[in-house]
Amino acid sequence: MSSPTPTLAAATSAIGSFTADAFAAHLASQTGAPAWWLERKRAAYEKYSRLPLPKRNDEAWRFSTVANLTVDGFSPSVPVPSGVAVGSPFGPSALTFVNNQLMVTLTDASRPAGVIVAPFSQALRTHGELLQRHFMAQPQKLGSDKFAALHAAFVSDGALVYVPRGVELTAPIVITHIAAGSGSGVFPHTLVVAEENAKVTVIDYFVSSDPAAHFACGANDLYAGHGAQITYIGAQHWSRATESFQFNSTVVRRDARVQSLNLHLGARQARHESLSQLQAPGAFSEMLALTVADGTQEFDQRTLQIHQAPNTKSDLLYKNALRDQAKTIFSGLIVVDPDAQKTDAYQSNRNLMLSEDAEANSLPGLEIQANDVRCTHGATSSRIDAEQEFYLQSRGISKAMAAELLTFGFFEDVLNRLANEELHVALRKLVQTQF
Repeated sequence: MSSPTPTLAAATSAIGSFTADAFAAHLASQTGAPAWWLERKRAAYEKYSRLPLPKRNDEAWRFSTVANLTVDGFSPSVPVPSGVAVGSPFGPSALTFVNNQLMVTLTDASRPAGVIVAPFSQALRTHGELLQRHFMAQPQKLGSDKFAALHAAFVSDGALVYVPRGVELTAPIVITHIAAGSGSGVFPHTLVVAEENAKVTVIDYFVSSDPAAHFACGANDLYAGHGAQITYIGAQHWSRATESFQFNSTVVRRDARVQSLNLHLGARQARHESLSQLQAPGAFSEMLALTVADGTQEFDQRTLQIHQAPNTKSDLLYKNALRDQAKTIFSGLIVVDPDAQKTDAYQSNRNLMLSEDAEANSLPGLEIQANDVRCTHGATSSRIDAEQEFYLQSRGISKAMAAELLTFGFFEDVLNRLANEELHVALRKLVQTQF
């Protein structure tokens, strides 16, 4: 008589949560991967195993609720349930991943020759030199070394977007990452390389197919060569039971421009770390974020703007709207190296408090080692303007609708920085789902 098929919970328990056995099984699944890729994974898992979980007294985790952080009960190999809806609010996705597996690939025949949009599983064989040079090439500096190492150890597939010199793409490239089924651990990754004077827009859409608890540990690397322009949108809409980590690393070369906008909506507890390095004169990095937090959600945002060359510019604007007992943390630092004269850097965190019980923590900072710079930073937390609210209510608009309209007004100056009106509208609709 055959033994009964184990349940998903039993299978997850048997393999453990990212244990040595789970890692061995993951390595065995990386058939055909080059030796350097496997060696990096082994080194990453050794680092993950060695590093402790964050503690309350770690400065990089100040104000964070570290007691709720756990990797227990999750697995990187949860089977994809049947009937998972595949799609995004940004239009057709070039690549769609569900539970770390590539499910959909759409080929766009109109893309110029030389443009690469490929999953890692293919790119490791055909464009391994790009991955070897740029995949997580910058060291972690913002506190989540353990979770970044976990990502590097268990990432099984991701998206490579490569735009060769002088090529400009008008249509956005959309990548969708889906978590499905209770206990799924997903490791999304997108690598964007824009060579000299290239131009591209890339959208990462992170979403859960169900309200179950997931563990999401993702990363993206953006490399803008001389004169290149990258627009990056990261829209996070995981389930409300998900624990989320996301790591961004941006490198900007001479006269290049990178604009990144991250939208935070889902997850029980989410931490987003963003590192931007301006490495040559004329480099410009624009770092934008919008967060709608309600219930007991916690959003932890850590940023670092490093100016390593003269005549560089960075502009950061993070806006959070908080309701109920939600909590946000913003900790940002601008670093100006000694040779980075004529630096122009700006950093602002603004919080709209829609509840007496919400909590917003802001820690902006400067570390300037050059003497001819212009750097400003600040943070504000305020409530809805009572006169504006009264004006809207006097026109027959309900109190709840008035708060929604004023929140959209609060967000609008971030969305207006997008040159693409269709992206503006799509993001606005996503924000509206929270109301």
